[in-house]
Amino acid sequence: MMEALATALSFIMQPCYDLTGNWWIAILLFTVIVKIILMPMALWCQKNAIVMVQLMPDLNRLKIKYFGDSETIGEKQNELYKEKHYHPMLSLVPLAVQIIILFGLVDVIHSITDHGAPGTEFLGMVPAEDGGTSWVMPLLAGLSAIIMGFAQNRINPLQREQSHMEKNTTNGLSIALSFVLGIFVAAGMAFYWICSNLTSIAVQALCNVIIEPKKYINYEDLNTTRDELEALNSLSKKTTKWYQRDPLAKREKRDYKRFFKTVDKHIVFYSEKSGFYKYFEGAIQWLLAHSTIRIHYVTNDPNDQIFSLAEKQPRIFPYYIGEKKAITLMMKMDADVVVSTQEDLDNYYIKRSYLRDDIEYVFMFHHMTSTHLTALEKSYDNFDTLLCAGPHQIEEVRQAEKIRGLKSKRLIEYGYDLLDRQIAAYDSEKDPGAKDKPLILVAPSWQQDNLLDLCIDAMLDQLVGKGYRIILRPHPEYLKRYPARWEALTGRYKNIPEDELSFETDITSNESIFDADVMVTDWSSISCEFSFTTLKPTLFIDTPMKVGNPNWEQLGIEPTDISLRNQIGISLPPDKISRFGSTVESMINNPSQWQEKIRLVRDSFIFNIGNSAPVAGSYLLETVLDKQRARETLHSLHRLDSSCSNHNR
Repeated sequence: MMEALATALSFIMQPCYDLTGNWWIAILLFTVIVKIILMPMALWCQKNAIVMVQLMPDLNRLKIKYFGDSETIGEKQNELYKEKHYHPMLSLVPLAVQIIILFGLVDVIHSITDHGAPGTEFLGMVPAEDGGTSWVMPLLAGLSAIIMGFAQNRINPLQREQSHMEKNTTNGLSIALSFVLGIFVAAGMAFYWICSNLTSIAVQALCNVIIEPKKYINYEDLNTTRDELEALNSLSKKTTKWYQRDPLAKREKRDYKRFFKTVDKHIVFYSEKSGFYKYFEGAIQWLLAHSTIRIHYVTNDPNDQIFSLAEKQPRIFPYYIGEKKAITLMMKMDADVVVSTQEDLDNYYIKRSYLRDDIEYVFMFHHMTSTHLTALEKSYDNFDTLLCAGPHQIEEVRQAEKIRGLKSKRLIEYGYDLLDRQIAAYDSEKDPGAKDKPLILVAPSWQQDNLLDLCIDAMLDQLVGKGYRIILRPHPEYLKRYPARWEALTGRYKNIPEDELSFETDITSNESIFDADVMVTDWSSISCEFSFTTLKPTLFIDTPMKVGNPNWEQLGIEPTDISLRNQIGISLPPDKISRFGSTVESMINNPSQWQEKIRLVRDSFIFNIGNSAPVAGSYLLETVLDKQRARETLHSLHRLDSSCSNHNR
């Protein structure tokens, strides 16, 4: 067979030599002719590559939907390939053809060099045997593969969309193959391989002209799904060196297995970090006190306070699951009720279970303000139940459902347990004695152009040295995102005595909130916690508004983030910052003017003041019991149906 192939190749090579009179040029011309003959195959491969790129958005969606579940992803991927008639191995056909041609050239090159014609001495030299100057051929072969890889990464429709690892693997194999071939084959054959690598660039460019990829590929959809997948893959980045084992890996693996080995998980709470327990606390404590239910608590934080609480309460079962692994865990969730404070269920990383479609997903708000301004438009769409803080949230959600044609959710008149506990703590801890200095707490949000970036110097100039004690309490996200800005800010005021100006970066304590006479913020929802707890006013700086939903005005309802500003305090635009000092002074000097006003606003704004935990706990417990009763009824019907079937037989 190889002899027949060599004969066929000789019929092409000999005329090339007869035309040029030079074997090196003849090999180059031979390569070009072979590429022309194989052009239909190149176009076929181009179509196959385009089909693969067309499939990439769907493949990315599979990897997102079943993130972390490699077995399911593999099954779904094979189903997709069959549906679209795509064969991954077809991409290897051109390489196989090239190697077959290379084997056929062995006899052709030998037939040229065996006659000892002048100018053919170097043509037959093999670097591994003859050494010397023949070693230039492996180097040139490897260099040609590098050039080809560089070009293909940019013009090949499939290769340009591959990941860096895939590109490096493809190019690495090509370079290694070219270099090794250059060592063990005759120089004439290595020269053909070099010419083949370089002419492949021209062939690919011609294929792109004949079958233009952008006419068949939706690059916008591809980029969108790829960005979302990359965002998933970037979660839980290793903080250790590549050669070091993640110290939490064993713990996470153990907890993951333990979670799925546990049967009859009636209720699961999902928390992103330790600080989120405070939103669940009232409901969990009520459930523990008024039922025998077990609390399963999944957290992304290995140092979550839930682990120490579980040591004292045997009916709390905590699990440490990192962000990436939590995506898989939530997709395989098997529980009656799942409670979360994380928005955007099923929109981004955290999905509803694909094992059970009867799970009730309950959302607990971590703020008391509106649902349609700072949150994304679809943040609450995929929850079954919302435990609402006040009537404004119910009105907004119902209006959104009506306008956007959404399925009606269960909206529970819950309240805000964290506020209840803060009010109780404040009433028991507040000191009626006079303070040496009025305390002003500055607690801004972290979005772009917040008051720390926009006007903090102008504000402090009007407060420092005026008989006040000022605490600057940045949002944790600000410290995380802008450490250099914070360092520069603290550096500017490092010489101010601490009893006049101090910086509070530990937000686990409420002491400064309870002690403050006035809070200053921009768009932080902490204003509600402060004013509704202490009945003291908040001074709002009207920095650029924090907007997560650009379509918020479509509801026709003014967000309470805006309307509340002049009900529990005063809002001040940045261009009126010269009034800041006098406004603060007026607020401090007239506390009784604000107390009753804020109380009336609070009592109409929040459900069940002082009694929200029993509302949440009893709803969750009743929901679990309803699920159990429904299952028992279904089992009874199955048994009855089975009994009737046996009787009829």
